[in-house]
Amino acid sequence: MKNGIHPDYHTIKVVMTNGTEYVTKSTYGEEGSVMNLDIDPSTHPAWTGGNQTLLDRAGRVSRFNNKFKGFMGNS
Repeated sequence: MKNGIHPDYHTIKVVMTNGTEYVTKSTYGEEGSVMNLDIDPSTHPAWTGGNQTLLDRAGRVSRFNNKFKGFMGNS
């Protein structure tokens, strides 16, 4: 590896939204920095399943469902 071109890799503390903390290596900040997360696996819908709802803007979903109502034996 070439000297002087790589970022400093050091230990930081990560604080999750529920207050859980852990220590990891990163190029973020400086040695001993604290990274406070706004979103993490305990709160993000991608990991929790969330309560997503399908928005039917301008009736597009309804029109699609009506158009392909009998397609492939679906009713």
